[in-house]
Amino acid sequence: MEVILLERVEKLGQLGDIVQVKDGYARNYLLPQKKALRATEEAHAHFEAERAKIEKENESAREGAVKSAESMSGLSVVIVQQAGESGQLYGSVNARDIAAAVSAAGYPVERRQVMLQSVIKSLGLYRAEVRLHAEVPVNVTVNVARSEEEAKLQASGTEVTSETEDEGAQAVDVEEIFEQVPPKESLALETLESSDAEEVSVNESDTVSSSQSNVAADNS
Repeated sequence: MEVILLERVEKLGQLGDIVQVKDGYARNYLLPQKKALRATEEAHAHFEAERAKIEKENESAREGAVKSAESMSGLSVVIVQQAGESGQLYGSVNARDIAAAVSAAGYPVERRQVMLQSVIKSLGLYRAEVRLHAEVPVNVTVNVARSEEEAKLQASGTEVTSETEDEGAQAVDVEEIFEQVPPKESLALETLESSDAEEVSVNESDTVSSSQSNVAADNS
């Protein structure tokens, strides 16, 4: 289908360009979102008659998006999800979830405005691009954590991969454990000494038994 673009659309063209697109893309996105008109003679005539007005409205929308982008600079949103000890999410975080979080932060956006290469499947900090306007993208930090407390730790640079909700779980100091374990040489020496002691004990026992036997023989 041929359409006339009413604003700049990435990878398609600029405002006023006539481009060929797939029917589904036009019907489901470009036309209902008023980003394009079907390229008929009537639509083309209408566009040319209204071009100055359309360009002015587009410029006004762009300026508004620039102001919003400035206020959103450095925005970070927290999305709480359940995850295992390794940090793998039991579900996933998608563009819809991010749009909801950004909207809840006071910046209403739609799912289609969130550019995410793939769904998020593990805990951590991620960057998502939000298109406030075709020409105005803004980066948002997405903090995916098991709780608000974990999110604060991640934001401070602490890597969270274990179940912090388990209050009974305590971090293990590996160095402290190894300090309590005697060196291999010491273990070997103790083993040798123990073996020698056992041998001496056995020899003494044999000697005592032999002496008792001799005494018994003399008495007989």
